[in-house]
Amino acid sequence: MAVGMLPGMSPAPMSPGPGASGTSRGDACPGALRLHAADDGFLARVRVPGGVLTAVRARALADAAGRLGDGVLHLTSRGNVQLRGLRDGCGGELAEVLGEAGLLPSPLHERVRNVVASPLSGLDGAGFVDVRPWLTGLDSALCASSVTPGLSGRFLFALDDGRGDVSALGPDVLLRGLPDGSAQLVVGDAEFVVRYEDAARAAVIAAESFLAAASEVTGRRVWRVAELGAPLAELISRDVMAAGLRMSTPGGSAPAPAPQSPE
Repeated sequence: MAVGMLPGMSPAPMSPGPGASGTSRGDACPGALRLHAADDGFLARVRVPGGVLTAVRARALADAAGRLGDGVLHLTSRGNVQLRGLRDGCGGELAEVLGEAGLLPSPLHERVRNVVASPLSGLDGAGFVDVRPWLTGLDSALCASSVTPGLSGRFLFALDDGRGDVSALGPDVLLRGLPDGSAQLVVGDAEFVVRYEDAARAAVIAAESFLAAASEVTGRRVWRVAELGAPLAELISRDVMAAGLRMSTPGGSAPAPAPQSPE
């Protein structure tokens, strides 16, 4: 039995530290291993890709909230779960509980597994594709990447089966199902069409391409694609095709190869 993504209120914004502003400060997003000090105790945010929980994992979260926190599971608008009112010094015990339940498949990636997905995909007969294989494939590829731990805890992937229910949430990387069963990959102003079976891997490669571009920005930190201020289309197409995946532009032609850096 699985619990689908439920709507929830967004967590209250966290106040920046003294002198911090915009993207000049560090990524302060809480995680399951990086707890945030709040007025009611410590807060942990457990990423639940696609908002999908098995009954066993839901019970593990409820048990942790009862033993270590305020006894309530707080749902976020991204389908993640927050535990609040956590006592000081409980981080190790919480990590053990989450690890045993399979909620921490990769400690290095625990804050970057931000994925929203069409909650009824594959269940109600609507939508052009079933995004559930994308969800598992993307999470696996994300956790297997040595690059993606560099993503911000704010970076967002969205998997839309074509009905448009999550594509409007402002994701950094969007996969949207198309009527022919393929996928539209959207990253900022860059748009491509990829095969259904390549979509999840292409989305992770696109995130890696973003990190490469963001590393070239000087004087500020870039957390989201919208903050980059530079085109990504050529870089993404080069990296995706270098991985042996097929892609085309929405018009049906293959993207032009990116210029190669001189040796």
